[in-house]
Amino acid sequence: MSGWDEGAVYYSDQPQFPEAGDATTISPHAVLTKFKEFIRNFEIEQNCFPYREALLDNPKRLLVHLEDLLAFDSDLPSLIRSSPADYLPVFEKAAGEVLTGLKMREANEGGEMEEPLPRDVQILLTSREDPVSMRLLGAQYISKLVKISGISIAASRVKAKATYVFLVCKNCKKTREVPCRPGLGGAIVPRSCDNIPQPGEEPCPLDPWMVVPDRSQYVDQQTLKLQENPEDVPTGELPRNMLLSVDRHLVQTIVPGTRLTVMGIYSIFQASSSSNSHKGAVAIRQPYIRVVGLEDTNEASSRGPANFTPDEEEEFKKFADSQDVYKNICTKIAPSIFGHEDVKRAAACLLFGGSRKSLPDGVKLRGDINVLLLGDPSTAKSQFLKFVEKTAPIAVYTSGKGSSAAGLTASVIRDSSTREFYLEGGAMVLADGGVVCIDEFDKMRPEDRVAIHEAMEQQTISIAKAGITTVLNSRTSVLAAANPPSGRYDDLKTAQDNIDLQTTILSRFDLIFIVKDIRKYSQDKEIASHIIRVHASANKFSDENTDSKEDNWLKRYIQYCRARCHPRLSKDAAENLQRKYVTIRMDMKRRAHETGEAAPIPITVRQLEAIVRLSESLAKMRLSHEATPDDVDKAFKLFDTSTMDAARSGINQQINITGEMANEIKQAETQIKRRMGIGARLSERRLIEDLARMGMNDSMVRRALLIMHQRGEVEYQRERRSIVRKA
Repeated sequence: MSGWDEGAVYYSDQPQFPEAGDATTISPHAVLTKFKEFIRNFEIEQNCFPYREALLDNPKRLLVHLEDLLAFDSDLPSLIRSSPADYLPVFEKAAGEVLTGLKMREANEGGEMEEPLPRDVQILLTSREDPVSMRLLGAQYISKLVKISGISIAASRVKAKATYVFLVCKNCKKTREVPCRPGLGGAIVPRSCDNIPQPGEEPCPLDPWMVVPDRSQYVDQQTLKLQENPEDVPTGELPRNMLLSVDRHLVQTIVPGTRLTVMGIYSIFQASSSSNSHKGAVAIRQPYIRVVGLEDTNEASSRGPANFTPDEEEEFKKFADSQDVYKNICTKIAPSIFGHEDVKRAAACLLFGGSRKSLPDGVKLRGDINVLLLGDPSTAKSQFLKFVEKTAPIAVYTSGKGSSAAGLTASVIRDSSTREFYLEGGAMVLADGGVVCIDEFDKMRPEDRVAIHEAMEQQTISIAKAGITTVLNSRTSVLAAANPPSGRYDDLKTAQDNIDLQTTILSRFDLIFIVKDIRKYSQDKEIASHIIRVHASANKFSDENTDSKEDNWLKRYIQYCRARCHPRLSKDAAENLQRKYVTIRMDMKRRAHETGEAAPIPITVRQLEAIVRLSESLAKMRLSHEATPDDVDKAFKLFDTSTMDAARSGINQQINITGEMANEIKQAETQIKRRMGIGARLSERRLIEDLARMGMNDSMVRRALLIMHQRGEVEYQRERRSIVRKA
């Protein structure tokens, strides 16, 4: 038997005596073969090969589910997870080779056929696992595959990144190509030329290589900034940011304000413009994520609705079929607040929202409902805002005085290292597809309040700053809380004076509630006992399981309804609404004829659209695809108790004044004119005190001032604290 293997060498992939540590290593060639087999042979059902077909449909990129890879071969996903930088290029090479094989078979007809050249295919990974929190990413994840989620807040311009650098030796003109490290890494240029000098030829010096940019190979690259989702940030902490690097076909697919789930390789790079203290610190590196898979999880685009288990879906459908869904949902809204039933109904409508519509000519109609709560201090306005922020699937809370126009819309920032401008989205952009809660709305500066006009009606934010002209989406509902100018709601003033906001912004609110602190014995007693009960029983439920479970259930139900249901008005409901709208307009016209002046809050087409949206949101609560006449009636009732009441509130000029009252008001007017010459200025409080000493009634003096103000004889200044006589 001797000499049986002479003249040939037999080899095996497996080492003869594998060491304990090397038992899991597989040669790159074997991995390449496995990847090629996976793309060619993975089938979901009989003769259905998804990856092979996807590759033929789009030869530039291939989206691979890690769960499919695991089902095909249990070793491959663990290899990709542990060292993605080594095995992803192998996977891409395998995809390119498979594509070449598929193309060649297709084009085999008569004549001399050349084999197609291997094409570059970009592999994108996705998986169903839960994302890791950005705060937990540490040194143990470096060079591993991670999955995180957040909001993109900034995107840089597209740059060209070299994959192979073309080098020429200064001395002997020898050329060579050096591969670049992917991501934000650079190329490692050799220090010396390996040319052997001929006799009499000068040897090549140290560092002889020059880069020839024109002959190098490039791909597109872009950097993004990803910020934690606002709902994941612990209270009192600043949101964390992470730098992302995307290349090739993922470039320019993301605009600021988009919610993303990212699969990527947690890598490190040497920051070029690091601070002076770190200049010499070679060992300190900045982390970033090299993206190998992007998923747009924007609720507004509803492309990937949240995953609901069959049990949950069954429970939701059962709840939607039950009686009094509307009532049940309203009882779940802010249960710790006593009364305010109408505000709770409005909050429910705002959370569910109407249906967004796109017309054939490209016009988009908003489906989000905006609500304004205006009223006295300590009427639980901020509590409503906090509850909505906690319950809405996407929400941002901001206060009026601390919010600037740039902070609400978008700001242009200069990058410290590249010195180029980029956009960073503000609160309205980050809450795209959710709710923005603005407290202290009246304390905002008027120029900042103007910035959200466009966001509230057109649902976009246009930016033209520093050479950047763009439009960002802000498909949000606005829930705002404000106090009247004098701090408390004054029944002696007209509705216009109490609601000290411009008509332009008022017409953008679908519902305006005036929340008054009414002093009534029975009601005060009930409120007091309710508050004492809440405080007394607060510690009994310290485990908070039941409460958080309720909140979570409502949040999931809202998410489910918004993703699955987009109702429209039925024919009967539309006719019903049309009749009511025409009747109201006729009433307004008749009243204007009788009294000779227009209503403080006009009923226009915007208000008609508001009632349509309210009807749709009521239908959405029952998971119904059609809004019925009953929904229109409920929406109308809600609209009547809010906006229409606000229009009717306050003192009217046509107040029924008896002869005696008219006499007193005339006397008060005479005394005011006696006290103040034309052009004189006096504090309102002092004037009322002086006339009260003369035995006049406070309310009559106030009423006289109001009538004089309406005639233009006096003018209020300094937030109505002082009075100037004009005529």
